[in-house]
Amino acid sequence: MQEMEKAMKHGFIRVAAATPKIRLADCTYNAKQVIKIIDTAEKQDVKLLVFPELCVTGYSSGDLLLQETLLHHAKMQVKEIINFTKDKELLTIIGFPFEYEGRLYNTAAVIQGGKLLGLIPKKALANYGEYYEARYFSPGPKEAIKVEFLGEEVYFGHKLIFECRNLPDFKVGVEIGQDLYMPLSPGTYHCMAGATIIANLSASNELAGRAGYRRNYIKNQSARLICGYIYANAGEGESTTDLVFSGHNLIAENGTLLSQAEPFSNNELIVSEIDLGIIKSERRRKNNYFDDKDISDYIKIPYCFLDGDYQLKPYKLTRKIKPFPFIPESKEELIKQCEEIFEIQAVGLKARLAHIGTKCAVIGVSGGLDSTLALLVVERAFEMLGLDKKGILAVTMPCFGTSSRTYNNALAITKNIGASLLDIPITDAVIQHFKDIGHDLDTHDITFENSQARERTQVLMDLANKHNGIVIGTGDMSELVLGWATYNGDHMSMYGVNSSLPKTLVRALVEWAADVTVNEELSRVLKDILDTPVSPELLPPSRENKYQVTEESVGPYKLNDFILYYVLKYGFSPEKIYRMAQTAFAKEYSNEEILKWMQMFYKRFFAQQYKRSCLPDGPKVTRVSISPRGDLRMPSDAKSALWLDELMGIS
Repeated sequence: MQEMEKAMKHGFIRVAAATPKIRLADCTYNAKQVIKIIDTAEKQDVKLLVFPELCVTGYSSGDLLLQETLLHHAKMQVKEIINFTKDKELLTIIGFPFEYEGRLYNTAAVIQGGKLLGLIPKKALANYGEYYEARYFSPGPKEAIKVEFLGEEVYFGHKLIFECRNLPDFKVGVEIGQDLYMPLSPGTYHCMAGATIIANLSASNELAGRAGYRRNYIKNQSARLICGYIYANAGEGESTTDLVFSGHNLIAENGTLLSQAEPFSNNELIVSEIDLGIIKSERRRKNNYFDDKDISDYIKIPYCFLDGDYQLKPYKLTRKIKPFPFIPESKEELIKQCEEIFEIQAVGLKARLAHIGTKCAVIGVSGGLDSTLALLVVERAFEMLGLDKKGILAVTMPCFGTSSRTYNNALAITKNIGASLLDIPITDAVIQHFKDIGHDLDTHDITFENSQARERTQVLMDLANKHNGIVIGTGDMSELVLGWATYNGDHMSMYGVNSSLPKTLVRALVEWAADVTVNEELSRVLKDILDTPVSPELLPPSRENKYQVTEESVGPYKLNDFILYYVLKYGFSPEKIYRMAQTAFAKEYSNEEILKWMQMFYKRFFAQQYKRSCLPDGPKVTRVSISPRGDLRMPSDAKSALWLDELMGIS
């Protein structure tokens, strides 16, 4: 089952937006195009398919929409489409003109399994500029009513939600075109009433700059409503007398664009998977989401894909699962994010220094990624305050495992930023401590390692006392999540500038710093630090001249950061994260490796909470944090059994 997903078990539902190539006022032809796409989508295991508004007739039919012949044939072709779906599972939504009691409505028909489930009229008629919808259409009744259509009685109104009985998180609300741009859109109320996906049937003509505006608006709408959003736009075949339609279709999820048909690409069908788990998690976390009570008149219309217990066919995800969820894929966005994060870190420290009234910051520098970034942040904070950088006490504390490479890099970076260097070897102090507690120097156990970390912290704390300064913590969030820190050693400081940064983001920030600095020597040192394997350097080299490598003990940081993101931000199950990791790291780690390190993650995550419960202050810089005063209020004695049992059951 490699790279395969039992979709709904893990919250994914496959959806699509379609733009058929139509002929204006040729309902028979248009229905055939719709049917062809339905058949294609069904074969791709699509479970929700959305077409543009008035696609059965064409949106730009003008006054022909007032012709009895066109209205009759539109109705008959809707019947043909309904009949075609008799043996189809997918929920299909099409647009057509619906006449009721002498009025005409721009309407969406929701169809599934050979049945018409409901009719939704457009609420906000576009009647400005190039649009003349009020010439033909009425906005629909305020309350849902039952109407007769093709011999069946169905609900007709704005406030309808279509709920899948055997996939209970799959709840669809519908809006049409201009509805999206209302201050309080129908989609807003749909989501308040429980809808997790909004389908928009649209006919938005193309203008210079409109595609970008449309794309951003829909992304933002999906973020604001915490929903999946499917936008199906009119395209080829619409009239070009005055307007041009591009078929710009979009699928978004909670602020993320999953898929799009670029304008004029003639891409009839775009497909992706919406993760209902993300939507549920975000709404659960923001527990005031459903505070609005103006939803009592909503009608919930049930339907089923199949009778009894439902299992979707296994399929490979078409949506991309990013291996680095903390890092933007765009170089431009990454640069912007690094600038923002660095400033947040520096401003947080600046405020703390100013509050205390100190002109001294004490920081241990090892020549590793974390202490390097922290030192750069301290430098920036001092610049903001106009303080002499000689007040930055950068302390090297070489001991048994310190390599010449990291030691020299620590010296070099301190020199290049103009900080004060204190070189304090701790070997003798640690050996004396071993004598005091009766520990064998040749026994390289946890006592051997932690004694060095605690000695270093004592040196830093005492220096801070001596110089009326504060100790700057360098540990990152990845280490703290895994408990890869010595309690009351490097775990402790007076302000932890990296405490909300995962290791992958620390690396990205150091890379950014190396690229933007005008100091060529500093850039060279930073790049060498980036090339140095991550190590606590607490053990001396072995006979094979092999140095201690952190990732051999706790697993790859890129994988750990992937896991912690979905554990902390969304509360996903271990099985779901495992399946997502299979997709994200398909070419890098085997299933066995992923499972091994996930087990390690959960064991350490639960066992090491006591260290996180007493973390020093530090700035939150991303949406994921582990502060015990804010984001992660977790008991230290919680058991990991349920999570580990779930992993044990993975085949």
